[in-house]
Amino acid sequence: MLLEDISFPTPQENIVYDDVLLSMAEQGQSDEVLRFWESKDLFIVLGRIGKVENEVRVQRAVDDQIPILRRSSGGGTVLQGPGCLNYSLVLSKARHPEIRNIRQSYSYILAKVVSALATLGLRVLFMPTSDLTVAAGEKKFSGNAQKRGKNFILHHGTILYDFDLRLIETYLQMPLVAPDYRRGRAHLSFVTNLSVPADPLKRSLEKVFCAGKGSCSPDEKRKFYLDKFLREREMMAGGGFPRCMAGAQR
Repeated sequence: MLLEDISFPTPQENIVYDDVLLSMAEQGQSDEVLRFWESKDLFIVLGRIGKVENEVRVQRAVDDQIPILRRSSGGGTVLQGPGCLNYSLVLSKARHPEIRNIRQSYSYILAKVVSALATLGLRVLFMPTSDLTVAAGEKKFSGNAQKRGKNFILHHGTILYDFDLRLIETYLQMPLVAPDYRRGRAHLSFVTNLSVPADPLKRSLEKVFCAGKGSCSPDEKRKFYLDKFLREREMMAGGGFPRCMAGAQR
């Protein structure tokens, strides 16, 4: 498995690059990948079918110039920025029969993440369908989502480790649909940071997924596809990105 620790200057590029990795794997031009990235700027990203008006405090985000974007995978709406580590996996269905079924795939992948974090002395729990929480208090630090191709899947997730949690209440509404374990808790009572630096988190995940070192920057083929995907989505969105309103970019 190739390891890519690549963060791009904009949230748009970071989101689309995950789709590039999946697309190239499906076309036989790449293979399994573990990627890490982190945004230097705040942004909001909705899942594939999320509704902006139900999930985002839109006027506040626009006033503060926080981009509101949409990803191609499912899952809920999240606020991201410094202190939120993203990990992305492109995995082969042929090599991992456990991931052919979506529910089984979450159990299989997140069990590995739980075991990786245990090596750092962290007691965390898998909360179906796709969350991870600290054991004490069942507070969420990781949400996960997937996009599934014919031969590969893209699984990506967030890990809060040093994020300003107060900002979540500022820009996100309470979700209309929430897991039972949330028990109606407000954002600040429901989410938490792991309080572990990013580098040890990365090293633990590298080991559990047996990822080897790759290049520090995308090759020319990946750059070509990234530019192509960005252009296509900008046209589809009519100037927004992608198919979603956005605040002015910083």
